Amino acid sequence: MTYLLLFYEFFKTGLFAIGGGMATLPFIYDISSRYPDWFTVEDISNMIAVSEATPGPLGINMASYAGFNTAGVFGSLAATFGEVLPSLICIIIIAHYMKKFEESRLVKRAFYGLRPAVAGLIAAAAYQILQSSVITLSRFYVTGKILDIVDIKSLIICAAVLVLLNIKKLSKIHPIIYILGGAVLGIFIF
Repeated sequence: MTYLLLFYEFFKTGLFAIGGGMATLPFIYDISSRYPDWFTVEDISNMIAVSEATPGPLGINMASYAGFNTAGVFGSLAATFGEVLPSLICIIIIAHYMKKFEESRLVKRAFYGLRPAVAGLIAAAAYQILQSSVITLSRFYVTGKILDIVDIKSLIICAAVLVLLNIKKLSKIHPIIYILGGAVLGIFIF
C-alpha cells in the first residue's frame, strides 16, 4: 500500500510541479506535513543537498531519495516512476500535436501566465529553504535576542554564494563547486 501511495503522491507532484525541480519543493513540503513518518521538514534540507550534489533533475532525485527513505528500493522506484510518468505522458502528447500547440495564441497566452506562477512557486520554495537553513526562530524564542533570528554563519555562506553567482566571471563556475564549497565551509564553521 505504501508503494501505491508513494506513486500517487509523486505522480501528483510530477503532474502539477511545472517549471523544474525547485517547483516540486512546495509539494514535497506538503507531503511531509501529511506523512511526517515518511520524512520531516528537516529531512527535506538533506534531500535538497543530496539531490543538488548528485547528477540528474532535482525533482526526480528528491522523489528517489524520499521513496528510499520511506520504503527502501521499491519505494524509491515507485516515487521516481510516479514523478516521471506525467512528464512522459505530456511530452508524448505534445510531440504528437506540436504544430497545433506551436501556433495557438491560447497556448502562448497560457505559457505567459505560467511563467510568473512558476516563479512564485520557486520563490515560495526558496523562502522555505531559507527558513530551514538561515532563519532560526526557535533559538530566538528561547533567548529573546533579535540577533538570534538569523543564523549568521549560514547567512554569510548564503550571501557569499549569491554575490559570487552574480559576478559575471564567477557565474560561469559549475554549481557543484558552490555546493562542495558550502559543504567544506559547513565542516569547518559548524
